[in-house]
Amino acid sequence: MRNKITVIGAGHVGEHVAMGCAMKELGDVVLVDIVDGLPQGKGLDLFEASPVEGFDSAIRGSNDYADTAGSDVVVITAGLARKPGMSRDDLQSKNAAIVKACTEQAVVASPDAVLVVVSNPLDVMCYVAKRVSRFPKERVVGMAGILDTARFRAFIALELGVSVESIQALVLGGHGDSMVPLPRLTTVGGIPLPELLSGERIDALVKRTAGGGGEIVALLKTGSAYYAPGAAVTEMVESILRDKKKVLPCAAFLEGEYGIEGVYVGVPAVLGAAGVERVLEVKLDAAEIDLLRTSAGLVKEQQAKLVL
Repeated sequence: MRNKITVIGAGHVGEHVAMGCAMKELGDVVLVDIVDGLPQGKGLDLFEASPVEGFDSAIRGSNDYADTAGSDVVVITAGLARKPGMSRDDLQSKNAAIVKACTEQAVVASPDAVLVVVSNPLDVMCYVAKRVSRFPKERVVGMAGILDTARFRAFIALELGVSVESIQALVLGGHGDSMVPLPRLTTVGGIPLPELLSGERIDALVKRTAGGGGEIVALLKTGSAYYAPGAAVTEMVESILRDKKKVLPCAAFLEGEYGIEGVYVGVPAVLGAAGVERVLEVKLDAAEIDLLRTSAGLVKEQQAKLVL
């Protein structure tokens, strides 16, 4: 029997997640949205690409959560997108209500699923999904660090004129301006980044990475990023459904790791069939751990404003 994947939200991110999962044949996909006809139309269009792309996963759209029953993974992308001048924090109250409603319906239909949260502000929305679902922390995870790390790797590749495949990097912390890229642990073909770039250039790349989402919002003017986020979610779903146990930077709920308690924050995690199977604790220097805890503190401040 094929795996079943539900993607909630038929916007740009949702449709790219659906297509990415189908093209990798990770399972059959149900695309859900409250707008009548939108998920049905996009689902049909995506499925009609299958003969050309050569995948056998079924994709269909629905407005009814009954069609999502028995899903192995539920991806929540629903929510308002940022507009120019709007911070992730501006989205919190409205998107919390949306994520709450989506989670309530999804867990009734799929009580054994792993929830992958994409809605912004990401770290706080993960907490909403965990509280509402009452799932164990392992089965609620957020997509953040993979995207942030991908941006950092992309900018380094542009700066050095090398393949993105040669670059290994890690970005921790909250998904936003307080994220914590780790240049000290970044390598290019095994060579530490500080041996190839000056501190000034590295700082500029770190700053661009932290503002990566906002840069795209400012350029698009009518929306936010979706190609890279869609690809990042697909990698997470693949690691879960194929039990690959990839070590990926994800928003995981911490209970003492890195000295952080009761909050979702980006850390290296082993993703497998059970969801977040383990959080890996990297040996950080004093400055890095201070930045990570500061980032977590900012997330916790926003989390405290929730009314659920």
